[in-house]
Amino acid sequence: MAPKIVNGVDIQQLGKAIHDFRADPDLAAFEFRARTEWLDGGHSRTTIEAFYGAKQENDSRRHTLKADEPPLLLGQDRGPNPVEHLLNALATCLTGAMVYHAAARGIHIDACECVLRGEIDIRGFLGVSDQVRRGYRRIEATFHVESDGSAEVLEECARMSPVLDVVMHGTQVDLRVEPRPSRGRSHPSAQA
Repeated sequence: MAPKIVNGVDIQQLGKAIHDFRADPDLAAFEFRARTEWLDGGHSRTTIEAFYGAKQENDSRRHTLKADEPPLLLGQDRGPNPVEHLLNALATCLTGAMVYHAAARGIHIDACECVLRGEIDIRGFLGVSDQVRRGYRRIEATFHVESDGSAEVLEECARMSPVLDVVMHGTQVDLRVEPRPSRGRSHPSAQA
């Protein structure tokens, strides 16, 4: 029997995954990882490889992301800046959540576009004012969707997004710095 595909999602496989996660909650414990190397100025490179999930290490992938700042913020625009990466993470997670949850409900989506706008006051990041938040003060997400589902149900599906949960409710971040001895070389950007 051919798999039933809705919105690009194999419904039988999705149903099996949901069943398995309900039957054994330890299968649903995932850990994703990223390693970022500073290159110069606002430019950095992040590598995303192995992750833990379904009670095993999964290491057959490798993705690289670049970040920088636009010239107006003293960068060379070699990639989106970190707050733009956050918008990307939110938009793709909202979209994925909508698509997968709609598929599970038998709702077909023919086309979907998510447009995000984030308002931020850079004075917080620069330390110019301790009265200004360092992050986005507001993000607006608008979907344009061709579907047989209602706007209310599609929004309910999108709200299942893990990244939306992190942005709206916060997540504990344990931050520590582990100094290492300098290797005695100057960074290329420090040379005249």
